[in-house]
Amino acid sequence: MSTPSANRAPETAPKIAIVGAGPGQPDLITVRGQQYLREADVVVYAGSLVPETLLTHCPLGVERVDTRSLTLEEWVGIICDRAKAGKSVVRLQDGDPSLYGATHELVAQLVRQELPFEIVPGVSAFQLAAARLKVELTVPNLVQTIILTRTSGAASSVPTAENLASLAAHQASLCLYLSAHHSDRAQAQLLEHYSSDTPVALCYRLGWDDEEIYLGELRSMAEMTRNAQLNRTVLYLISPALRALDTQPEARSHLYSATHGHIFRRRQPVR
Repeated sequence: MSTPSANRAPETAPKIAIVGAGPGQPDLITVRGQQYLREADVVVYAGSLVPETLLTHCPLGVERVDTRSLTLEEWVGIICDRAKAGKSVVRLQDGDPSLYGATHELVAQLVRQELPFEIVPGVSAFQLAAARLKVELTVPNLVQTIILTRTSGAASSVPTAENLASLAAHQASLCLYLSAHHSDRAQAQLLEHYSSDTPVALCYRLGWDDEEIYLGELRSMAEMTRNAQLNRTVLYLISPALRALDTQPEARSHLYSATHGHIFRRRQPVR
């Protein structure tokens, strides 16, 4: 068992915590996530998606279970067995647990076995992408919606009502996960509604030591992917907001305008 810490999670805390690790940088995990890692007896993580550097938050002697080669039943079984044995278990999830992480399947098993748990949110790759690119994805009078989606693949199908072409019709800031293997098809579907010169950021392994970001236009998204020889751990960010500083540098919200009043500030008279 680890030594008690002044920052220990409450004694009444669940024995199981599903923790969002963030995109990869050890200092982009939440403080609460760090607390759970510092007090963990067991950490269950996918080594292909969560860098080993994040485990530096863990105490010496923590049991590490890399799930990259395990089935769902195998690694969920480990979590349940260790928790029933009184161990503090962390399922360290890449990014945020609410996105593409088998969280639903895990939670269903924990509820079925009546095991208490907590979910700790994390920074998603699309948020780090915007930070790296120094852009806001919701620019006044340009784009006010963010869509997070993926293309259909062998591992998971997308409902017909959510096909990429229909989502592209909104011309929102679109964050495309898990789609590098299908970049040609994705590009064709996006071009049904976005203009061919819509800016695209191809983001590879954000937050890792070998992070790379490529900028281009939608018409060359698939070509960019091939030229960079990327086929996994890629996020595409397609949005007119990526060019907003050039096209709409004066765009601003009414919230902080002197001519707009609200409960915290009176409207100032026009001079």
